[in-house]
Amino acid sequence: MDAPTNDGFLKITDSRTDREYQIPIRDGAVPALQLRQIKTSDDDFGLLAYDPAFQNTASCRSAITYIDGERGILRYRGYPIEELAVGSTFLEVAYLLLYGELPEPAELTRWTHDITHHTFVHENIRKFIDGFRYDAHPMGMLVSTLAALSTFYPDAKELFDEEQRRTQIVRLIAKMPTLAAFAYRHAVGHPTVYPDNDLAYAGNFMNMMWKATELKYQPNPVFEHALDVLFILHADHEQNCSASTMRVVGSSHADPYSAAAAASAALYGPLHGGANEQVLRMLNTIGSVENIPAYIERVKTGEFRLMGFGHRVYKNFDPRAKIIKKIADEVFEVTGRNPLLDIALELERIALEDEYFVSHKLYPNVDFYSGIIYQTMGFPVEMFPVLFAIGRMPGWLAQWREGLLDSEQAIARPRQLYVGEPERHVEVGRASSFD
Repeated sequence: MDAPTNDGFLKITDSRTDREYQIPIRDGAVPALQLRQIKTSDDDFGLLAYDPAFQNTASCRSAITYIDGERGILRYRGYPIEELAVGSTFLEVAYLLLYGELPEPAELTRWTHDITHHTFVHENIRKFIDGFRYDAHPMGMLVSTLAALSTFYPDAKELFDEEQRRTQIVRLIAKMPTLAAFAYRHAVGHPTVYPDNDLAYAGNFMNMMWKATELKYQPNPVFEHALDVLFILHADHEQNCSASTMRVVGSSHADPYSAAAAASAALYGPLHGGANEQVLRMLNTIGSVENIPAYIERVKTGEFRLMGFGHRVYKNFDPRAKIIKKIADEVFEVTGRNPLLDIALELERIALEDEYFVSHKLYPNVDFYSGIIYQTMGFPVEMFPVLFAIGRMPGWLAQWREGLLDSEQAIARPRQLYVGEPERHVEVGRASSFD
């Protein structure tokens, strides 16, 4: 990783003491620990930066993903997402995120072989999944089984052995579709389907999801390509909630399975991995194109949120949304038009012409069309965050690996501003429940 660049100094005058300070500006940021020198007395702890939800705090220096929210730019290791979605497979992108370069042919062959031949899980994991209730949410099962994998691979604790790290990375990327499909089959009461090593990554996942009585499952090539692209679009997205969780847990030197389970738990939340499910619920609530104007007016009054519009980072079009729209067209050529698509298209058209949404920079994001595609392909809404987790695993692992090897990092430990009671004492003679 490149050394930080010095961009000058920030001059601060503390009005409490009239003292002046010079804080170095490096890579467009101020080192937070430099604020500690700003004190009112020798026993003062020093100044803290208060930033709820870390909206303006850089927790690391990363070379993985670049986002320019104002211009709608997303790049993995410098490559525009638009080029990767068209010219690369998900496994190529996974290698890129983890190791910094697209794989050469020999590297890709080995990488693909290793992942393909690590898709099976220990039979006790299947039995573990069978222990869940019939109505258990697939994401809850995925979180639990990811954590359980750490007990099967004690060598995963050898974090600073490069070969061991690579082995765990391969295992996690390989086994995610297997765990996801096993969880789904358990939820619907169907027998488990084991991996087919003749199939590619996305096709093998479809095989484990939907194989019935046929001797050999043949994935629909349009669906397989769509799923592969959707995995690419979800592969990483800078320091989001789940990626930050992966780094924080990893900073304690927990094994990568435990860290990935924690990241998946963060993704489980409806404000993160469940957003595309909320889009579908909204479209079903609207019901028809004719109801859109009235719904939009209710959004403006604050009665509802326009799900699938706007993003914490993007203040322009989410570049992933444009790619997904093309994928939707390809899928619907095979399946026929999903009725919800007409509502979505008209909702997008009206919203983008409405000054309220334009002025608030509310543009369609990646979740707006992905849920419709997943549903059309046959995935139940409960599987949406699971699909997100499959695609995101390489990004989580890249963030985990980068954080582990970053000499600037230590165990994550945010500070707080204490707002509770000052020191106080228990009254002498106070009645006790043991009296």
